[in-house]
Amino acid sequence: MRVLIAEQDHAHYAQLLGQAAPDLEILTSSDSAELALQASQCPVWLGQPDLLASLLRQGHKPAWMQSTWAGITPLLADGLPRDYRLTRAVGIFGQVMAEYMLTYMLGHEREVLPRLLSQVERRWDDRPGGTLEGRQVLIVGTGDIGQRVAEFLQPFGVTLYGIASSAREQAPFAEVAALADLPSRVERADYVINLLPDTPATHDLYDAALFQRFKPSALFINAGRGVAVVDGDLVEALKQGHLAGAVIDVCRQEPLPQRHPFWTALGLLLTGHSSAPTSPAAMVRLFVENVRAYEAEQGLRGEVDFTRGY
Repeated sequence: MRVLIAEQDHAHYAQLLGQAAPDLEILTSSDSAELALQASQCPVWLGQPDLLASLLRQGHKPAWMQSTWAGITPLLADGLPRDYRLTRAVGIFGQVMAEYMLTYMLGHEREVLPRLLSQVERRWDDRPGGTLEGRQVLIVGTGDIGQRVAEFLQPFGVTLYGIASSAREQAPFAEVAALADLPSRVERADYVINLLPDTPATHDLYDAALFQRFKPSALFINAGRGVAVVDGDLVEALKQGHLAGAVIDVCRQEPLPQRHPFWTALGLLLTGHSSAPTSPAAMVRLFVENVRAYEAEQGLRGEVDFTRGY
């Protein structure tokens, strides 16, 4: 089987894949024209969605495409074909995303940034730190990553609530409510963690009306998609004290424009889309697992339903 690799780090992926599955014929290149020529010869593609989308726009199309990202938004653009099998990266981001969440949740409880300011001002800061025990955490998006984040948070004694497209029972969540119930559920949450994918239903969810329902002591963390947040409404909500702070990993435009209000918003921390980078080794393991399933005409992990967008 011929496999095309379209990745910035294509050489590393080719090396790992060659070691893990020596029976595969691997084609890749750093030259876009050469990559386009190779694409027409390969029924299977592995790579990052922005590069793969460029190949689709040139009229090439695989039988099956494996994205190295959890999000596949570039491949859902208007005019691109959808009559091929597409799988996204699943099962490889849970721990690193949970570590990201814990970093900023514990930092919020222990007031790390205010204590740093106290040190700069040479002011002894002996305020007692908080604890995650007993806090209510709302995870908005309880799919593969949200489930793993919840499992990592559980030992800290938090009460876990979730939001999904429809209400359901799902351990370890005390409750998973429907997306329509988000406004009533944010009212009691100490932490609101957004992990939703980019779909028409998730655009502009976090607006002025929703932020007004947050607890003034709540921390909002967005590591899902930037389009879920109305940027100006978040900045104003922070000014008005509707929530205590925000950690923003994903933005509508990346890199963030120099004049964007997020740069100077009080209580907002930017983390530059760094929350859960893809591990090439883990990605290759997932891909090889899917290759064997594809060869055996079995189901693939992370297969995308184009009608849902994930």
